[in-house]
Parts: sequence; C-alpha cells; structure tokens
Amino acid sequence: MHELAEIAVITEASWGLGKELALALVRRGIAVAGIAREPFETEGVLSIAADVRQPEEVARAFGVIRDRLGSPTILVNNAETYPDRDILDETPASFMDTVQLNLGGAFNCCHEVLPAMVQKGTGRIINVVTFADVSPAPLAAGYSVSKGALRILTRALVADLGDRFPGIVVNDWVPGTHRPRKGIPDGVDPAVAAEWGATLALMRDPEINGRVFLRDHEHLVHRSLKGRVKDRVLGRGRVRIRL
Repeated sequence: MHELAEIAVITEASWGLGKELALALVRRGIAVAGIAREPFETEGVLSIAADVRQPEEVARAFGVIRDRLGSPTILVNNAETYPDRDILDETPASFMDTVQLNLGGAFNCCHEVLPAMVQKGTGRIINVVTFADVSPAPLAAGYSVSKGALRILTRALVADLGDRFPGIVVNDWVPGTHRPRKGIPDGVDPAVAAEWGATLALMRDPEINGRVFLRDHEHLVHRSLKGRVKDRVLGRGRVRIRL
C-alpha cells in the first residue's frame, strides 16, 4: 500500500504566521496551497485569492486545489480578523462580519475537506485559536466570541467524527501572540511558531484527537491537587506532548 501524499491548505497564508507555516510545510516536502483574500505569491505554494467568509469562493478555491494538487489531507484554519472596536461602536453587521470570518470561514473550509477525508478515513484539521473567550480583552467582543465559538466547533467535530472516523484528527492550536500582530515587539517569531505548527500538522495519532496545544506543547486542563493525586493513584496521569 503506497503512502498517502500530504496536501495541506493554509488560510490567511499571504503574511505572518500563515505564510511561515506554508513555507515550513513546503520545506518538509508537503504540497501546500495557501488561501488569502487578496492575490499573493509565495514560492513553492499554490496561492489562491478567496474570501473564506463566502462559501462560493471557498468552493471555487478548493476546486482549484483539487484540480492542481489533489484532495487536501491537512487543513489549518488560520484566517482571522481582530478589530479594535468598543462594544458601543459595534453594529450587528460589524459584529457578525468578525464572526463570519473567524468562525464561518473555518466551517466553510471544513465543509470542503471533510467529504474526501471521510472517504479515505484519514485527515488532519487544526484550528488556530486563542483563549480570548476565557478572559475577553476590552475592545474585542466580536473576536472573543468568535474565537470561543471556533473552539466549540473543534469539539463538535470531534464529537461527530471521533468514534466513526478516528483517523480524522482535529486539534486547537494556540500559537501565542506573534509579531507583527498588534504591534507587539516581543511576541513569538512567526517563523518559530510555524515550525511548531508544521510538526503538529503532521501528527496523526488518533490519541491526540481533540487535545489543545499551546505554542510548542500540549495544554493540559488545570486539575486540583486532589484531582492530580487521584489521577496518580489510579495511573491516569500522562506526559505532556511537546512539539
């Protein structure tokens, strides 16, 4: 049986983390398609302009990918918007535009890749998220709500697919605040974060399905001292995965 050729799709691949992640996967011998709203060119990457908020544009983009490369085996939902907007200045249209990109764009892309993944019984989906829903920052209502909903989408995918298609592995990844986003001078270098993301994208062990990764390691849910002792006694503890 021949080895399945990996074909990765990265959204918001024209700059920053998305571009670096696409390049990191190319260096590892993966065929990569990048999607961004505006036309762009990245050496070694099939670059496609499409607005992931629009289902018809997403369908067109993935049609090109399937024709040129084949059916994607890896999807990284990296596209997002982070408008600085006071809740009193939000309108229904502006709020839902943020939700449509950060959440709807991810679902639109999942909708395109899942049929082939289900048919083959294998696939990889990574949703790039934050913990903004846990502690929303000021001026970020739309962002916080949509990113929290994206984390729920990950869990919903696992709930619907995990038992029937264990070879389709879905994870949340929090890469950390990266330069040059928000003008933060001391954030994570996107090129460094991209190496973590590329490693995670190529991990296919069903045992990691649904787990959350923070930067270069698995993020374990905090347990009380009593809970940790109980886990140790019952042999339920596990080693945190590092990328």
